[in-house]
Amino acid sequence: MYKIPGHHHISMITKNASQNNHFYRNVLGLRRVKVTVNQDDPSMYHLFYGDKTGSPGTELSFFEIPPAGKTYRGTNAITRIGLLVPSVESLHYWKSRFGEYGVHHGEITSYANHPALKFEDPEGLRLVLLVSDGEKVKHWETWEKSEVPVEHQIQGMGSVEMTVRRLDKLASTLTDMFGYTEISRTEDEAIFQSIKEEVFGEIVVKYLDGPSEKPGRGSIHHLAIRVKNDAELAFWEEKVRTRGFQSSGVVDRFYFKSLYFRESNGILFEIATDGPGFTIDGDIETLGEKLDLPPFLEDRRIEIEENLKPIEE
Repeated sequence: MYKIPGHHHISMITKNASQNNHFYRNVLGLRRVKVTVNQDDPSMYHLFYGDKTGSPGTELSFFEIPPAGKTYRGTNAITRIGLLVPSVESLHYWKSRFGEYGVHHGEITSYANHPALKFEDPEGLRLVLLVSDGEKVKHWETWEKSEVPVEHQIQGMGSVEMTVRRLDKLASTLTDMFGYTEISRTEDEAIFQSIKEEVFGEIVVKYLDGPSEKPGRGSIHHLAIRVKNDAELAFWEEKVRTRGFQSSGVVDRFYFKSLYFRESNGILFEIATDGPGFTIDGDIETLGEKLDLPPFLEDRRIEIEENLKPIEE
């Protein structure tokens, strides 16, 4: 039985790539590791931010959809992203930094049993900084050119929150199919870990009845979880199919291979391989500085570039 080693990446919707680029690079201090396009719709940017190389478990990705309207919050959605920082001192650093940059944030509190600081990006995407207690993503690499000091840099993804009508259905998918461990449960919340006692594979599931979320700018499209290679991806594809979920089948995204499915509440999961990674078509020093296209789109480069609005650096 293979184990899911944690999160791979998480994908969101932004209305404005330039504003998004400023916030995640200049305010959060992440590295923009890839500027590419949505492979299913090359008219829109697909931006990735993460550590020095965009290691699995550190990647935040955004599709730019300029007509995107407001997100109407509701249930059956991924509703918050946890980002790991090294210490409680880091939370105080970030609280001060958020005040300096006018970032909407709360007070230092706790979230899923971790010291925490909730905040939102300019489009209302809900995030929370969590103290990792040394539990950074194991292969996280320092980005030396970040504006954030190394001792306070974001070290990858932590708890990801999902809000659903049928908590037990999602719980069953996570535990029975993927082998997650349920580490706590109350009447309206349960916490699951892909590797026990490691927060970088943690999923917090909250119960909420009512209308489903209507996605827009600042909403979360899907969570991708990690597998090591093609053989493991094939194993999970069979598990998904046997469970009765409809799967996209394996899709070659060039930077990794993936499959997609929706669980019983409609939450979209991606299962993605660790490699080959973002250095397959670029060197480490210049990652994210130009538009990269997968080989099957390269012959359309001129057309694609003409349709994209330049990102303000």
